[in-house]
Amino acid sequence: MSGCCNHDDYDATFGDKFARRLARRHGKRGLDRTRRRLVDFLSDQGIEGASVLEIGGGIGELHIELLRRGAGTVTNLEISTNYEEQAALLIEGAGLAGRVKRRFVDIAADPDTVESADVVLLHRVVCCYPDYERLLGEAAGHARRLLVFSHPPRNIVTRMLLTLDNLVRRMRHNDFRSFVHSPKAMLAVVEAQGLTLRYQHRGMSWCVVGFERSVPPAAAA
Repeated sequence: MSGCCNHDDYDATFGDKFARRLARRHGKRGLDRTRRRLVDFLSDQGIEGASVLEIGGGIGELHIELLRRGAGTVTNLEISTNYEEQAALLIEGAGLAGRVKRRFVDIAADPDTVESADVVLLHRVVCCYPDYERLLGEAAGHARRLLVFSHPPRNIVTRMLLTLDNLVRRMRHNDFRSFVHSPKAMLAVVEAQGLTLRYQHRGMSWCVVGFERSVPPAAAA
């Protein structure tokens, strides 16, 4: 996301090599446990024909799986073009060309340019964004029915690891940073947008939280 750091440093962190490594891993192993939890939560709620908005979807393995499970269309938001080659190969290989729209926009900075969707999804995105309140607020505000996102656990091990990682980046003059935001505060931001917590998994590396909007936005208004 563009608000996290200098664009060149973001590209250096998540470059072509990173995208190819993700594609190779996905080709060999498929979705890992955290990604399966994200997808399973959404599909368990019923996503037949649903529109999906994925924020920072990378090569797109999550929304490809959602389309396979019955979702109708996907819009993916990125700020880097480094994922596009691998994403195009994945979409073509899955036979889903025409059902995925890939855009380059920061929803936190330009929310009015992004249409709402039935389902909103963020994986390994909140930890890259310093202003989580703005990011999650806009993500939740664009979710007509469901929202799910992952975040690192806020414990001493994770905080030490990310502090060390950020220190190394600072020494290399790369201003990309990772963050361990307060889980309680993040949940409060989403709930303030009218969504209710329906699922929570606390993992050693990644936590997953899923929300549902009980009252549609138009009805709530």
